[in-house]
Amino acid sequence: MQRRLKIFTWHIHGSYLYYLSQGNYDIYIPVDAARGEGYGGRGTFAFGSNVIEVPAGAVKSLELDCILFQSHRNYLKDQYEVLSAQQQQLPRIYLEHDPPRSSPTDTAHPVDDPAVTLVHVTHFNKLMWDNNRTPATVIEHGVTMPDAAYTGELDKGLVVINNIVKRGRRLGLDVLQEVGRHVPLDLVGMNAAEAGGLGEVPLHELPAFAARYRFFFNPIRYTSMGLAVCEAMMLGMPIIGMATTEMPTVINNGYNGYIDTDIEKLILKMKLLLQNREHAMELGRNAKETAMQRFNIRRFTGDWESLFRQVTSSSSRHMAQDTNS
Repeated sequence: MQRRLKIFTWHIHGSYLYYLSQGNYDIYIPVDAARGEGYGGRGTFAFGSNVIEVPAGAVKSLELDCILFQSHRNYLKDQYEVLSAQQQQLPRIYLEHDPPRSSPTDTAHPVDDPAVTLVHVTHFNKLMWDNNRTPATVIEHGVTMPDAAYTGELDKGLVVINNIVKRGRRLGLDVLQEVGRHVPLDLVGMNAAEAGGLGEVPLHELPAFAARYRFFFNPIRYTSMGLAVCEAMMLGMPIIGMATTEMPTVINNGYNGYIDTDIEKLILKMKLLLQNREHAMELGRNAKETAMQRFNIRRFTGDWESLFRQVTSSSSRHMAQDTNS
């Protein structure tokens, strides 16, 4: 039986960390009194016992197997403040959650190190980033199967986005506002009320809340494959969204939803689903089937455990060679 690996990371994206924690390894996260970015501990998420809070000042005393960076700040600043010099030489993985921002094609990633493994969450992201000399791979999202089941009883669409006012056009605030003039939509998420939405719905309550809506609308122009989209598909909701980034590889028009770059066409498809609940149910069943095949949580955690084993095993071999040379 293989020893459980000890992974150190920061709490950057709570939902992603929750799904990552479903794997067969232990995850250590730092916490401090300020509860700043990456140091908020477990928070309100229903983590299992394998997610372990450690005071930031005590991290240097931990025996760890691998360091997982999840933000530019983690890599450029945090590691030098909380990790010992020896820990900084452990096997390192950088998990890049986002596509490049300053230029979609000519942005060099902050990591330029053949000894680090760069993980992208979509193939689109890997394609668009300049990955420098860093070996890059892709681990696509995985989400758990919800307890709730899609009913689509409400003649409305649902949008789930955090801080959409602050994040603006990239997250599709203007698209949401335009569509909302023609189709009934409800917005939920952190600070959703700023955009006329309903507010935040706790993660554990979201599946039952979302299941009543006729369709899930994703107005985001430029982002990774959203976890909220994956969760809605696993719930059995039909998806409507922008035909950009990774979405065209997931959503097939007329099968599990509708995507387009023409907002007027999307509005027509939304109206179709509002008028034809049976069609929405059919698309939802296909969306769930797609999610079960592509975003299976066991595939996701298996991919991560394989990568953790690979980088730690490779590092051990290199250390042994250095010792014997």
